Amino acid sequence: MACKLPTDCLNEIFEYLEEDKFTLHSCLLVNHLWCEISVRILWRNILNFKFHSKRSFKVEFSILSTLIACLPDESKKHLYDNKVFISTPTSKPLLFNYVSFCKALSIFGINRMIDNSLSSKDKSSLVANEIIKMFANQISSLKKLTYHIYCFDSYNNNYYVSNITFPHFSGARDLLELCCNSNLSSDFFYQLSQICRNLQSISIDFNDNIVSNELKELISLQNNLKHLTLSAFDGSWADIIPAVSKHSRTITKLNFYGSDSNSTFSFISLFSNLQELIISFFDAVDFENFKKLQYVNFPKLQILKIPYERPKLEYIIKFLEINGKTLKKLYIGESDKDLGLSIAKFCPNLKSLFIILKNDELDILKTVLINCQYLESIKIWYGKDYFIDYLPEKEIFETIAKYSPNNFCELKIFNYANSVISSDDLESFFIRWEKRISKKLLSLIIIVNEGDNYYDNISSKILEVIEKYEDLGTVKFLTKSNDKEIKEEEEDYYYY
Repeated sequence: MACKLPTDCLNEIFEYLEEDKFTLHSCLLVNHLWCEISVRILWRNILNFKFHSKRSFKVEFSILSTLIACLPDESKKHLYDNKVFISTPTSKPLLFNYVSFCKALSIFGINRMIDNSLSSKDKSSLVANEIIKMFANQISSLKKLTYHIYCFDSYNNNYYVSNITFPHFSGARDLLELCCNSNLSSDFFYQLSQICRNLQSISIDFNDNIVSNELKELISLQNNLKHLTLSAFDGSWADIIPAVSKHSRTITKLNFYGSDSNSTFSFISLFSNLQELIISFFDAVDFENFKKLQYVNFPKLQILKIPYERPKLEYIIKFLEINGKTLKKLYIGESDKDLGLSIAKFCPNLKSLFIILKNDELDILKTVLINCQYLESIKIWYGKDYFIDYLPEKEIFETIAKYSPNNFCELKIFNYANSVISSDDLESFFIRWEKRISKKLLSLIIIVNEGDNYYDNISSKILEVIEKYEDLGTVKFLTKSNDKEIKEEEEDYYYY
């Protein structure tokens, strides 16, 4: 007789499968208990899937039809009376109250899902209001809320506009993460401020320079705010600074995103416990505030990411001189020789680095590898674009094999041109890697532009070499699109 695992054990095992949707879906078919546990995890955040994949619209409609089936009879009748007809997956009673499992709610995601299924925008708003009202009544403990009045969907080249009346939501008292526009109704912020005091993460997109007192009050009342993201393109976060500054002791992660020279960030100096700082600006003018920030010491700072424009060279070098020793991860989207040498000099404890090096700067890579003895992962561009010749592929491999520290185990290469390395050179690299004192498996990750296929640009001999050393356990090889890499590395302001 087969051994039956206790429910608590199954719950703990299935939690590890949260990101593995394929496996979780297969668990649905085992038995009722496995199905219930899997459904609870799958419905925790129902919009957490790749929206622009080939199956995305089918998945969206499947979710929408299930939500329609979950609606109370009163709401179904209201939609029917208004000639809104959306098929449901079954005419039989549903096995579970799927809505009650939800812990994350995206107003934008719901609106887009409905808009993709209905042609009438008026009817879309009607459906959205009924669904959100159902969520408000049936979710007992909401953990994440994403609420934007409008948002641009680059895939469909379309703006999605929310035209809903946000209901009283008692389950929001347990809210941990809020993503929203600054110009939402003051009633919405007032409602949250009355019941929600334990937000750990707030992301705000500033629009039209509208910041209500209710939003400021909501921020001020939080007890343990840790992460803050401020995004501004057609607005400014200046009015929010006093409320945010009250949390200077608890906030450990700050993310600034946008392009607005009026949005100062010199108040960062107040955050003495800062561990992670991300500044994603598209205009160097926005970095004038960094002139003062360069002298500030952040004794706990471990992660610094500046993926687009960067401050003036002398500013960032001075900042690294003061703060570089504590950094574990550094990502700078623009670089030059002096900055590369400064990284090697001032950041000896780095574990992960993204650096841009030109064709004549191989010595910088060598210096970084020698000086940063804790380095485990590095991302480098190779090839040639319209303006810059980057490091040649062969020289990158040779330098990594010869000078990388013992803990090094991950090489990411952005593929700006077709691979020109020979199969013999690649095999020589793998052989040298095998002979290292440290027997770490090397993760070799080739990053390509969205829509490109790395395998179309390499010879069968190179594939044979890769497969050979994968079988020997020397290397783990994979490719990923640049879009996915950007999302993972930069952690920009994304709407779900």
